[in-house]
Amino acid sequence: MRKKLLSLVLATTMMFSLVACGTEKEPQNNGTTNDSEKENTNNSKDSDTITIWAWDESFNIPAANAAAEVYKKEHADVTVNVVTMAQDDIVAKLNTALSSGTYNGLPDIVLIEDYRIQGYLTAYPDEFADLSSIVSASDFAAYKTGVNQVDGKIYGVPFDSGVAALFYRKDIIEEAGYQEKDMQDLTWEKYIEIGKAVKEKCNVDWLTLDPSDLGQIRMMMQSAGAWYTDADGNVNIKDNEALAAAIKVYKDLMDAGFVKQVSDWNQFVGSFNNGDVASVFTGCWIAPSVKNAEDQSGKWAVASFPRMSNVSNSVNASSIGGAGWYVLKNVGHEKTAVDFLGKTFGSNADLMHQLGDEISLIPTLNAASDYSKKDDYFGGQDVAADLIGWTAKVPTVNYGQNTYAIEDIMTEALQEILNGADIKKTLASYHETIKAAIAQ
Repeated sequence: MRKKLLSLVLATTMMFSLVACGTEKEPQNNGTTNDSEKENTNNSKDSDTITIWAWDESFNIPAANAAAEVYKKEHADVTVNVVTMAQDDIVAKLNTALSSGTYNGLPDIVLIEDYRIQGYLTAYPDEFADLSSIVSASDFAAYKTGVNQVDGKIYGVPFDSGVAALFYRKDIIEEAGYQEKDMQDLTWEKYIEIGKAVKEKCNVDWLTLDPSDLGQIRMMMQSAGAWYTDADGNVNIKDNEALAAAIKVYKDLMDAGFVKQVSDWNQFVGSFNNGDVASVFTGCWIAPSVKNAEDQSGKWAVASFPRMSNVSNSVNASSIGGAGWYVLKNVGHEKTAVDFLGKTFGSNADLMHQLGDEISLIPTLNAASDYSKKDDYFGGQDVAADLIGWTAKVPTVNYGQNTYAIEDIMTEALQEILNGADIKKTLASYHETIKAAIAQ
């Protein structure tokens, strides 16, 4: 029953594109073999051929290809096929194949989002290779290895940081009477105060929000080390102090009169590229999209994520998005695939620095935490070093197995609260609804 339920959840809950580090595209072969006739399958049992599945041709795919080039310098006999596939297609194909025990066509290495991996590791405990021999938890930012372990064993190599940050227009806040120093280590109350001044004095909205997407609430919860479920994976809604506080902040933002509501990725990006809003708080992966507006170069800066002042353990750091690399051990090339990850994403700081230059990767590999790169677009700020520093402070949480399934229901609760319903009473009511839905 658990596998059947997870199959339904993983196949039908799709991630809003704000969290995807780029646009997902239709499947195609981007392998380093450049064999246009090769199908997106992995039927060979040869130990010198491995296949990797990932999404995002501007981020994850170039990273996988760069890792393949590094590996082949010392393993010229190994062929690495890198295949582009939309994330929802990866989810559907993995879920169908693993639930049926059919491995024909599956990859050796697959990129899986941090929010989803606990569901896979729980439902399919015998399908993923133990990578404890090539990586240890101390090798990476703590919050990244907190999601890929079961019973003390590590099953994934963490990849990109989804560390959250506050991107803002320096010129506009200065016009409203504030300086860069006022944006450091903000509370949400201070953030709202500045936003009201921006709206009043500059007639510019402060941020965008999409009431159908709970990414903002997710970030606020993680800043306090909390989630929709507790450390043991049990539904934690009605007495969740951090969740209640995050929803209160969200409502305060919506009521402040400076929110531009959006409903899709294009509206979201267009709002700050067009100068309609003066700040963006989300994952570090938004930086390239911010920089699309070349006429705004030098006008932007980056600050740490705001904290909830009424939640004692909330800090100025959080995360949204990010993924890790996993080996499917029953496909047939486990040894080579594990070796590949160990010598590339699992340990190679030079590769991480290269990817920082090429795709603006913020590494979570501690050996690469010395990466530094001043950015003229952000006024010469060493954004990379700041983001890496905040990455180290992100609280570790257990994302559980049902984040997106829970959010499908929590979206309804949020709408009721925005329409005037009491926060505590609404959360108590939806606690039981969510428990019942997850237990089915």
